Amino acid sequence: MDKRRFEKVWNQLRGKKPHMKQFLDEVRLSGIRGFHEFGIRFNYPVSVIAGGNASGKTTVLFAAACAYNVPGSGYWDFRPSTLFPNYLPKQGERRDTLQVTLLDYDFSTPTGRLSMRWRRGKNWNQSFFGRKGANQPSRPVYLRTLSNLTNPTEVRSVLQVSRSDSARDESPLTPYQITFAQNLLPFDYSEVMEITIGRKNLLFAKQESGASYSEFHMAAGERAILRLSQEIAQLSGALILIDEVEAGLHPWVQQLLMIHLQELALRNDLQVIVTTHSPVILDSVPIEGRVFLDRDADGSVKLLQPLRDVVQNSLYGRTHDRLNILCEDDAAEAILRGTIDHLASSVGFKHDSIQIGRDTGADEFPSHVNALSKFGSLDNFVFVLDGDQRQSSVEDRMRSNAVGSDLTILYLPSDTAPEAWIWDRLRKESNQYEVELGFAPGDLADRIAQLDSMYSIASGTDSDIAKEKLQQLADTQNRTVADICRIAARTEATDPRSELQILADDLSKALIDWQSD
Repeated sequence: MDKRRFEKVWNQLRGKKPHMKQFLDEVRLSGIRGFHEFGIRFNYPVSVIAGGNASGKTTVLFAAACAYNVPGSGYWDFRPSTLFPNYLPKQGERRDTLQVTLLDYDFSTPTGRLSMRWRRGKNWNQSFFGRKGANQPSRPVYLRTLSNLTNPTEVRSVLQVSRSDSARDESPLTPYQITFAQNLLPFDYSEVMEITIGRKNLLFAKQESGASYSEFHMAAGERAILRLSQEIAQLSGALILIDEVEAGLHPWVQQLLMIHLQELALRNDLQVIVTTHSPVILDSVPIEGRVFLDRDADGSVKLLQPLRDVVQNSLYGRTHDRLNILCEDDAAEAILRGTIDHLASSVGFKHDSIQIGRDTGADEFPSHVNALSKFGSLDNFVFVLDGDQRQSSVEDRMRSNAVGSDLTILYLPSDTAPEAWIWDRLRKESNQYEVELGFAPGDLADRIAQLDSMYSIASGTDSDIAKEKLQQLADTQNRTVADICRIAARTEATDPRSELQILADDLSKALIDWQSD
């Protein structure tokens, strides 16, 4: 899929979100299925909820379905008592244990912001936190779960449509619904009809090739796409909720579906929330559209920080043929890449055998280790912390989360921030680096002395001051700070006296161990 097409719709939806008249901003759950004072904010019009089995994805989806008064629905549809039923026989000990349950919502509505609560004590009741005259906001809601035409009772009820002599209605799909389907499926349809008796309906398709068949004979993916096209393509201003959106779909079709869902959200003012186990679906929305759920050892649901691509890809079945390295920022990545430049020839590996992830603070490393440990993915991971983390508790917390797994933790040189170490090396070895960086003899030493003098009275951390000095130096040569860090690391890696040799040796060993495995 053309990356530019995704980026275009992402930027358009980001710009549209503040102007959407209806938006479910946040859902908070407490006292139900392991959720305790748990909140999820939806920051992008198309949200993807991911997590392991039984992590609570469907529970969040059902809670969202209870947010609105849905026009045309039955009284008991889209209510907590229906979507969260309880087994409470009048006699017998086997019954669900009830506790006070809260489902809280924050909305953007045409009349302003609104908060609402569903509370279950003995029964379910609504509250608007003392706001007089407030009502549950009205909005179309579409909810699709994996139960659609999968349980025997539902199949039998639909079979009655084909065997009944009762009056039936036949209605063709609209041109846009057909277009939606044909953009995703390899068929040319001459007709797609919905046959309805009462509240039961059945799809029937004819292809240009002459084949005609009901949805009983459709492939799972074809049926899923035709149902979606029929049920959501004409909705406007609606909340669309789809459980395991990738079910029955080839990865290429998953990608097509997500681009069309986002274009449909843009066109029809939709908010879409889906659950998934698919890395393709996750990659199809920007990072702010991804929600990751997990459970603690006691069964409580927790919200993970947005996973960086290198962690996400490993958890969701990608890059097991690569050694993954996770570091803190772009300077750390540049030092690693410079070191790897030197090691590539001596160890005998290709650069595309390594994937480096960054832009994750050291405090996030323990949670990443915990997630990767659960999925048995730590063996192909190397964690690299900045040198100033040596005396922190981060490594201890990481190791306590790596239950029963090997964990490789390396450090960048020195006990300072990487930018401060690079600046120190440039100052002390300016004669050597003026060649590497393309300065005339003496010019690099002069420029470093000028910048040291300029920032001698600056307040701030050594890291922040070093970053500014490196940026000024980089601007002199029309380079980036990362360029300078990479060149410096590559140069240091060739010097057996350099502090970088410890990292180079440890990284070389990790590469060799990974290759042998």
